[in-house]
Amino acid sequence: MEKQKPRIHYTKPSITELEVTYASDAARNGWGAHCYDYIVRFEEAFKTHLGVQYAIATSSCTGALHMGMAALGIGPGDEVILADTNWIATAAPIVHLGAKPVFVDILPDSWCLNPALVEQAITPRTKAILAVHLYGNLCDMDKLLAIGEKHGIPVIEDAAEAIGSVYRGRRAGSMGRFGAFSFHGTKTLTTGEGGMFVTNDAELYERVLTLSNHGRARGQTKQFWPDMVGFKYKISNIQAAIGCAQVERIDELIQRKREILAHYKTQLEKLPGVAMNPEPPRTINGAWMPTVVIDRKLGITCEKLQAAFAAENVDARVFFWPLSSLPMFEPVKANVKAWDMPTRAINLPSYHDLSQPEQDRVISLLIEVVARR
Repeated sequence: MEKQKPRIHYTKPSITELEVTYASDAARNGWGAHCYDYIVRFEEAFKTHLGVQYAIATSSCTGALHMGMAALGIGPGDEVILADTNWIATAAPIVHLGAKPVFVDILPDSWCLNPALVEQAITPRTKAILAVHLYGNLCDMDKLLAIGEKHGIPVIEDAAEAIGSVYRGRRAGSMGRFGAFSFHGTKTLTTGEGGMFVTNDAELYERVLTLSNHGRARGQTKQFWPDMVGFKYKISNIQAAIGCAQVERIDELIQRKREILAHYKTQLEKLPGVAMNPEPPRTINGAWMPTVVIDRKLGITCEKLQAAFAAENVDARVFFWPLSSLPMFEPVKANVKAWDMPTRAINLPSYHDLSQPEQDRVISLLIEVVARR
């Protein structure tokens, strides 16, 4: 019987002694008067990296989006436009606020929000445009920001998957009315679970800061006196300690992700009918999740790719299903690209410690699948 090959996982965090040291210090000493030390330090370091004025560490990107949209006054009867190709975490806060997510189709090259369709979808009820930088790919922010300005609608950036991505000199997450990041265990920078709200809008920052602390305003002198009903989306000091170490290593973490994507692209884009994460002029792709999209003419389905990967003991992750295909939403079959892409695409293993022989094993597997179609 042939011995099974070692498993190649699709993602793992990069944790060193630095993260362990900081987390241990937070566990030993980060209590009482020091219970926010690493949180404040993490927020300061992250906003410096991003080039924004304000940052609030949260328990998730979903929480950051929820509070940010609540602070913008989004509520029942309102609409928020976003791409149909997304994870549910982007749409959930819209639904929680009683608003309606309006799903539009994606661009065929970036797999992100199509600006022309965004403008067509605007109604008097539209209260925000939610731009998600999918898999590290960048939305066309100049067009989206221009549409937002023209119609007086804020543009929000969900940069959960875009740490390291840069659009025309500006980091993903720093361009909209506010940005939101994820530090889930799968992400380029991780705290296990966690997120960040960022903005350059001082008034919006104060509103979110109040909401983030159970509605207790920063200037309120009465103890345990909330001024409104807020949220509980705080990150822990121990998680933030890990985040501090990760931010210190952020250039290294991003560079390694980019090296992995570059090696995949060099080998796989030689194949006819195979496309990967784009990097248009004047942009940098943070390369969170290398993704292969197979030309429909080749007849290679997602199911075929998954089966081939499973047979070789290699993890593969499916491309996001269109949100409008999920049972809690109405189908929007007009979003042809969003409905088509998952049928012939797959995410590739890309953790930081992935060795070149392991990566070459994945590459050889894909070459073989294309060759024997």
